[in-house]
Amino acid sequence: MDSRTIARQCTLCEAHCGILVTVEGDQVARIEGNPDDVLSQGYICPKATAMGGLHHDPDRLRTPVRRVGDSFEPIGWDEAFTEIGHRLRAVRSAHGPSAIGMYMGNPAAHSSSVIYGALLRAALLTRNFFSASSIDQFPQEFVAWRMFGANVLMPVTDIDRTDRLVVLGANPAVSNGSITTMPGAKLRIKEVRKRGGTVVVIDPRRTETARLADEHVAVRPGGDVYLLLAMLHVLVTEGLCDERAVRAQCAGWDQLAQLVATTSPERMAADAGVDADTIRRLARDHAAAPSAVLYARIGVCLQITGTLTHWLVNTINAVTGNLDRAGGQMFATPPVDAARFGKYLPMGYGAWTDRSGTHKSFRSELPVTVLAEDILADGPDRIRAMITYAGNPVLSTPQGGRLDAALESLDFYVAVDMYITETTRHADIILPPTSPLEREEINLLFPVFSVRNNARFDAAVFEPPADGLEDWQILARLVTELVPLPARRFTGRALTGVFELFSPMRLTAAAIAAGPYGVLRRGRKGLTANRIRASVGGVDLGPLAPRLRELIGTKDGLVQLAPPDFLAAVREVVDGADTAMAPGYDLQLIGRRHLRSNNSWLHNIPSMMKGRDRCTVLMHPGDATERGLTDGDQVTVESTVGSIVVPVEISDDIRAGVVAIPHGWGHREPGVGWTVAAAQPGANVNLLHDPARTDPFSGAAAVNNTWVRVSPVAG
Repeated sequence: MDSRTIARQCTLCEAHCGILVTVEGDQVARIEGNPDDVLSQGYICPKATAMGGLHHDPDRLRTPVRRVGDSFEPIGWDEAFTEIGHRLRAVRSAHGPSAIGMYMGNPAAHSSSVIYGALLRAALLTRNFFSASSIDQFPQEFVAWRMFGANVLMPVTDIDRTDRLVVLGANPAVSNGSITTMPGAKLRIKEVRKRGGTVVVIDPRRTETARLADEHVAVRPGGDVYLLLAMLHVLVTEGLCDERAVRAQCAGWDQLAQLVATTSPERMAADAGVDADTIRRLARDHAAAPSAVLYARIGVCLQITGTLTHWLVNTINAVTGNLDRAGGQMFATPPVDAARFGKYLPMGYGAWTDRSGTHKSFRSELPVTVLAEDILADGPDRIRAMITYAGNPVLSTPQGGRLDAALESLDFYVAVDMYITETTRHADIILPPTSPLEREEINLLFPVFSVRNNARFDAAVFEPPADGLEDWQILARLVTELVPLPARRFTGRALTGVFELFSPMRLTAAAIAAGPYGVLRRGRKGLTANRIRASVGGVDLGPLAPRLRELIGTKDGLVQLAPPDFLAAVREVVDGADTAMAPGYDLQLIGRRHLRSNNSWLHNIPSMMKGRDRCTVLMHPGDATERGLTDGDQVTVESTVGSIVVPVEISDDIRAGVVAIPHGWGHREPGVGWTVAAAQPGANVNLLHDPARTDPFSGAAAVNNTWVRVSPVAG
């Protein structure tokens, strides 16, 4: 049997590790790390090996399907698009463009077709656009916009050159980085210590990353903002800041110093859950290191204080002279330098609100926590039709259990997805794209956040089926279907021709040629798409370099340390600390992730589901004993808005008074096309989170500090 090996990347998470896919006939025989990959250098995690299982999964849709009653039947592409166009145009004609809503899930960002997702969103002219970003990164984007003048200017942690790495609410040993793409994070962390540096992890749980660190600080859930305020107090009052760098780079120093004058470690310690002496030492050690960086991610993003916490993270890095310098926070120079133009993009903050008037638009979209209500609430301006592209918001967003009913009530719903999921089971038509192994591309997004500048090519492993369509082709066709008749007879054909001419690879090639390394700037030795395509493991474009001055988009060209509304909000937080337990609920719930899971993905791949049940509630031994629980007992976890049943997992890896449950589980709904997942469904932790509990600036869901109670299952 013919055997061949193809180099590409795993596209299941942000790390995009380089892989070698060995194929025998039409089957994936083996997937291993590519030692020549310029970023991952041979590292892969178990998720990469699942790409073969994903491609061959018999439950994966390979042709469009239409819902008939409680089941689906195959339908041809042309028939599907004709029906979709007719019904979407009818909704828009009768109720206006905002009667159609759109949701774009996390997997969309792992393909260059995200460009066409944005194009479809623009063609819809709807205000009701939602994405997974409002679940996991809006606070970081909001802070980047307010501090640096553009939401894409989320600085990268220069882990490969730092002398001190402090990880706050992140677990890169499992995630391999997020908004700091660092495949092989375990090795990179070990290298910090090997060269004489220090690694500290601040987290309520002793995570996989904490086990690699010099020190683990078990902060109280929600206590991060108090910890950072106290650290800033020490840095300012003890004269440990790099005031020369601050004066040159930043505005708002005096206001910041005045704010933190009263946030001493002694005052903040109880709310932080960390003693004052430890806080002082953390601040002093950060200032004393030759280079140091605070890296924070989802654990602190998903809180009411998510925006404030990320602002304080960036601020501490800035005032200690660790912004835009080697070993601190930096900005990448990717082959397509989208960040350079971020300052010219309007954020549309507050240009409109959700139907309740509570949540403002940000980057021209609304937080997904309002989706169910904006579909279900009566009124002429409600959402009557939906398009979802990837993602599974029924499981991945807190909706109080109402999103199921909301999607079922729509006049029409079309999904672009490979599976019948807890979300897409409500669709009238599902349009499945080809497998990731059946396409080729050069990713444009993740080099913007990589720890080393690079350009890498994703080769197709298999030829796509003759009747298969890639994501971008499906999205482009949906755009043409939105053109009203009779103009569509002419305009539709023209648009189709334009899209065929300007495929993602052609657009990418042109953008690379015009980019910072491209032939249009550097002549014959410049970078081209063909050079990237011909490389064994991508093209190494060198370490991160200082470039804040050319990127920053604030009016005065300075980093804004003290936005007035941030200062006012901190005063409210300090004066009215959100630390009291809800009556009758005595445990704080946080999230956690596993190496073999990726949100709700991969639960239908047998190799990823081996071993023990991973959808458990992690609990401290003392809390378990107090409740008469033993390891493996079935327990009810209940909040003020819902309850679930899961087995308990007892471990001293978690702080007393805190429990942790992973998200992405709950494959219990009828009609879902995941046969493997149905055998080990787990429970949907988002049923415990109140959708009304959000970060007041960005509207992001605050799902990482929910008060719950845990009790044995009766009988």
